[in-house]
Amino acid sequence: MTKTKAQQIMAATEVRAADDVTAAIRDIAAEFEPYIIKQRRHFHKHPELSLAEERTTSDIANQLDAMNIPYERPLKTGLVATLRGTAPDAYREDGTPRRRILLRADIDALPVTEQTGEEFASVNEGCMHACGHDCHIAMMLGTLQILRHMTDDIHGEIRIVFQPSEENGQGAKLMIGTGVLDGVDGAYAAHIWSEVDAGTVSCEPGPRMANTDWFRIDVRGTSCHGAMPQRGHDAVMVAAEIVNALQTIVSREISPYEPAVITVGELHGGTARNVIAGTAYLAGTVRTYGDRTHEEMPELMRRIVEHTAAALGAEAELTDYTIANYKVENDAASSERCRQAVLKCLGAAGEGHYRGTLSGEDFSEYLRRVPGVLAFVGTRNPQIGATYAQHSCFYKIDESVLAKGSMVAAQYAIDFLAEPTQEELDGPTIAAVAETNPDLAAKLRSAKATAAEARDAMHDARTARHAAIKGIHDARAAARHEEKRDE
Repeated sequence: MTKTKAQQIMAATEVRAADDVTAAIRDIAAEFEPYIIKQRRHFHKHPELSLAEERTTSDIANQLDAMNIPYERPLKTGLVATLRGTAPDAYREDGTPRRRILLRADIDALPVTEQTGEEFASVNEGCMHACGHDCHIAMMLGTLQILRHMTDDIHGEIRIVFQPSEENGQGAKLMIGTGVLDGVDGAYAAHIWSEVDAGTVSCEPGPRMANTDWFRIDVRGTSCHGAMPQRGHDAVMVAAEIVNALQTIVSREISPYEPAVITVGELHGGTARNVIAGTAYLAGTVRTYGDRTHEEMPELMRRIVEHTAAALGAEAELTDYTIANYKVENDAASSERCRQAVLKCLGAAGEGHYRGTLSGEDFSEYLRRVPGVLAFVGTRNPQIGATYAQHSCFYKIDESVLAKGSMVAAQYAIDFLAEPTQEELDGPTIAAVAETNPDLAAKLRSAKATAAEARDAMHDARTARHAAIKGIHDARAAARHEEKRDE
């Protein structure tokens, strides 16, 4: 029976060079691209809301069973799988992996009624994968198909988290609470993105997605007859003034160079058409990048809310201000590793560039604890109508990008695990010190790095000196040659 390309790669016994690793990733991704697209369409057709992803979890589990990849279900929905490397140095003598990376895919959908007209459109009324989490599931399953055929190239362990409840900001914290970050050295996630061109992946360092906060404001006026407004204090009018006044925080209180958004998404007030409302409430979201702006925002809003209401003879209170997610900030080293993975798998044309977004993502909870990167897998393609924003009822993606996302994740994981551990970089002396005195170990590492830089500088200086001496020697020889020719 003829073996597939993936099976041939799995059966190979020789150690693969770096270029051969990337070639193997491409070959396996090409073989499984129809599988990845099929999975995306299946999960798109059967979306489930946050913390209700029961069928989704079961269907993912079935795929992992078919791949012989073990997993656990630490929560009611979502699961955590483990892929063990079989490289000779993947595990220490005590059985612990030399390095461990966490790959995360979120799995929940949104309360949106789909209007794409796709043949695989949602069959669950009022529920849609309008943010691409169906793609995240499919890309991760594709990544696992690649990696399970290449375990000899995996120098450590991969922990894969299929996370529930990203859309309401709870899932990451719930999963982390179960211990998924224990023993993890780095984290990776990808987000399909409608503002990045299809075929490219953006993974720049620094802030990529915003601090996401939720708020509620309650307004208390005095109700009265709609024909006698002078007898009361109109809570709806006060609420409307607060909506406008809040925008002056962004336009007048914060630097124009500091991104920030205050959106009032709800305004509720009134009980009858001929009654001046006595109460009203507003609800909305705040998005920021800067730490200082994020910290100051509640007090800035509280001042505007209370004083605007007081000026109109009413009362208002910022009754709730909740930090839903902190900003997603890519670690510089992780971003560069991801960029190299993109270049290896997709070439220079695959390197995307994106300024970032004020949308939020709870992958930030992982990155607050371990270094890592969130990559934007571009899907914008006007030729097929893939231009609608995330959360749109018309949201479409270019399915040709899915296998590319799987490749980059697989390459990133293999590259990460192949890098030396801190213990290996330290050597036995510093490693021993680190066990009892981490601060001293950090100083020793700094001194070691400084010494290495000094050695490099000395080497460069010697090289430059030898080049200068050679230049002088060559110049003198040329001059003597000219003198003899003149004689």
